[in-house]
Amino acid sequence: MKYIATFYSHFGAIRFKREAPEGVTDIELRPVPRDLSSSCGTSVSFEAGESFTFTEDPTEEIEQIVAIIDGEYRTIFESTNK
Repeated sequence: MKYIATFYSHFGAIRFKREAPEGVTDIELRPVPRDLSSSCGTSVSFEAGESFTFTEDPTEEIEQIVAIIDGEYRTIFESTNK
């Protein structure tokens, strides 16, 4: 399944790519889709299984993670650090 993570900073996106959670593959840095955010401008798209979950961000860099389901975004994680 395809996912997109958005970040508060460009550094957060690069850090996620280097320290990706277990089960995450095909990681690519790319511009943030406008429908999701305008924070730092860099997002990470990645593949993971349908059972992929993300409940805590120890880095406090991730703004949100969405799953792409039938061409629509479904939020699976949203930061509480707004």
